[in-house]
Amino acid sequence: MEREKEEYILICKDICRNYIQGEQEVPVLKQVNFQMKAGEFTAIMGPSGSGKSTLMNIIGCLDRPTSGTLILDGQDVSQCSENELADLRLEKLGFIFQNFQLLSGQSAAENVELPLLYAGLSRTERRERAAQALDRVGLGDRLDARPTQLSGGQQQRVAIARAMINHPRLLLADEPTGALDSATGKQVIELFRQLNREGVAILMITHDASIAACADRQVTILDGVLTEGNYEKDES
Repeated sequence: MEREKEEYILICKDICRNYIQGEQEVPVLKQVNFQMKAGEFTAIMGPSGSGKSTLMNIIGCLDRPTSGTLILDGQDVSQCSENELADLRLEKLGFIFQNFQLLSGQSAAENVELPLLYAGLSRTERRERAAQALDRVGLGDRLDARPTQLSGGQQQRVAIARAMINHPRLLLADEPTGALDSATGKQVIELFRQLNREGVAILMITHDASIAACADRQVTILDGVLTEGNYEKDES
C-alpha cells in the first residue's frame, strides 16, 4: 500500500454504480478500472449520460460506489465514515465546476477563503492566503469584487484559487471551460498546465476534444465503460 501511495494518487478497482429507477436497477458505471499517477494531467471524455459525472462524484468522495474499491492517495475510501470523507475532500481534493459555484453575495476573497473557514483558520490568515491565491491567478487587484462584477473567465479563476487554497493533491475539474468562450477557455487550461507543472494532479471532464488534447492523457467513458482515449495533441 505504501508503494501505491507513492506512485498513484488515485486507483479505481472494479467500480460499479447502480441507481434504482422504479422497480429496476440501472447500471451507470460498469467495472471501471482506472489508475492515475501523482502529478498526472488526465482528461475524461464522454457524451451526456455516459457516466462521467457519476464517476467524478465517486472520485470526489461525494458519492459511494455500489461495489468496487476507490483508493485515494493510498487510503481505501470505502472504509471512511462521512466525517472522514469530508476531511478527505478538504485536505486532498480541489473542485472546479462548469458554472463556477461562487457565492454571489460574497467577494472574490471571501469565496476563496471558504475552505480555510471550514479548516478553522483565523480570519487574518484566511485573508492573507486568499490574497496570495488570487494574486497567483492574476486577480490580486479584485479581492473585493463580487462575482457579478467579474467576467466568466475571472469567475473561473476565483474558483481555481478556491480549489487550490488548501494545496490539494488532486484537482477535479468538471467541464471547467464549458461556460467560457474559446479564448478564455484556453487561458484557463494554460493555468491548469502551470499548476500541473508545479506537481498538482488534475482530472478533468470535458466534451471538447481540443481541450482534452491539452492533457497528458485522455480516457473515454461510454455507457459506463471506461477505456483509454486516442486523441491527438495539438502541438501548435
